[in-house]
Amino acid sequence: MMDWLFERSVMMKKMMMELRGVVVVSMGVDLVMVTLGLLVMGLYHVWLLRTILCCPNRTVIGLNALARKRWVRAMISDPMKNGVLAVQTIRNNIMASTVLATTAITLSSLISVFVGVTTTNSLTSSSMFFPPNNPDTHLASIKFLSISLCFLLAFLCNVQSIRYYAHVSFLLTTPANIEGGGGGAISLAYVTRNLNHGCFFWSLGMRAFYVSFTLFLWIFGPVFMFVSCVVMCSLLYFLDTASESARDIHDLFNGEV
Repeated sequence: MMDWLFERSVMMKKMMMELRGVVVVSMGVDLVMVTLGLLVMGLYHVWLLRTILCCPNRTVIGLNALARKRWVRAMISDPMKNGVLAVQTIRNNIMASTVLATTAITLSSLISVFVGVTTTNSLTSSSMFFPPNNPDTHLASIKFLSISLCFLLAFLCNVQSIRYYAHVSFLLTTPANIEGGGGGAISLAYVTRNLNHGCFFWSLGMRAFYVSFTLFLWIFGPVFMFVSCVVMCSLLYFLDTASESARDIHDLFNGEV
């Protein structure tokens, strides 16, 4: 009987050693693939930011910023005539940001509840097979924490977007100084800057949703996460870069900017 118990304990120790080796290898693969995926996403957005600052006409974000400047000029040229249209347009943007902010904070809350319930229910069962400081459990916590942080960032960016949109809705209905000279009128540059800040925060919120999708695929394995990062950057490249026809259309209005 004692020999049988001794053999069983030796077998359990071997199984635990093999399991720990598998976990270590899995964590190594996660570290390499996830780091490469995030590096690809980071390098792409560094290139996008540099292009927006240096050559805005090559990106959709830069062309949209110029289009918003022309729109603000048209709206504030006659506030009594265009005030309702301007406020309705800003209200639509506020509603879009509100929906995204609500979605982000709801998903973050659901993930928190799911992690709390799952952890509570699996503590006793997992402690029977794994040690208390199981690396696999920590890795799962890091995955869910990363997704929650992305949703929280999306929520904060959309809240800031709503803040700027609400401020612009007041500015568009006040007397404006299109030429930017002295006096008490609101300048065109000031209104455009606030509107673009709201749109930029909205874009950052959308980027946080995009990154959260790749992190969600990390749950199914690091290879899926890396492949999704590469595919996401390829799709974003076609969405972020402006076509030649779009640049030609905006060049027609260069004299108005």
